[in-house]
Amino acid sequence: MSRVYDDERLAGAYERGNEMPEASLRAWVELIASYVQRSSPSIVEIGSGTGVFSAAMARWIEGSEVTALDASELMLAEARRLHSHPAVRYLSGEAEAVPAAVGVFDLALMSRVIHHIPDRARAARELVRVLRVGGRAVVRTTFRERLDALVYDYWPQLRAIDERRFPGEEEVVADFASAGFTLDEVTSFALPVAASLAEYHARLVSRPQSKFTHLTDEEFHQGLVRLKAAARSEALGESRPVLERYDVAVFSRL
Repeated sequence: MSRVYDDERLAGAYERGNEMPEASLRAWVELIASYVQRSSPSIVEIGSGTGVFSAAMARWIEGSEVTALDASELMLAEARRLHSHPAVRYLSGEAEAVPAAVGVFDLALMSRVIHHIPDRARAARELVRVLRVGGRAVVRTTFRERLDALVYDYWPQLRAIDERRFPGEEEVVADFASAGFTLDEVTSFALPVAASLAEYHARLVSRPQSKFTHLTDEEFHQGLVRLKAAARSEALGESRPVLERYDVAVFSRL
């Protein structure tokens, strides 16, 4: 898995820069829970970051036990500090080598991490190993052909960067199919992450996303200036929530 989050500054800024309203987080968990076919499920999150989704699943999916796996010790330290929960175990590990026995999980979640995994096919085979028959893998991402993040309006050079970094839908489906999964569905889900552009600007000042590491300091600053100007213009009228849309691909283990 990509080691970008071994950057201490990025790990420290990630939580604040990527938070979302509780109602949006809960709606995401409800969607994920709808793919679970057993009561009191055992769940693994691959690339759990600071633990936002892992802890939320433990809170709102009744009886769940969550293994939160991340390759970055810095991110895991933040997760244990910010999102400790008795039903969550935070473990160090790679997507291609999950530290778990055969067939122990009912659900695997990969949220905003698929583009960081060097060998997706190997990671998919590893999920086949650790999921029970009938278990599901949920991939939350934005596929290359549908890149539509708001950041591109203010940092337009990021679109070309993400076109190189993010896989397309057919690529991901092929990798999972070759490992032994069947595709259940690909859907789209959009929810508010900030109440206004001003709030969104305040969140991004800390450069909290890995994509921003591909920009020079000057390029990043110019984008912030553009975003701040848009926030000021919005403040003269009616503020609107900032939405983020993600593709969700759901696979079943045969």
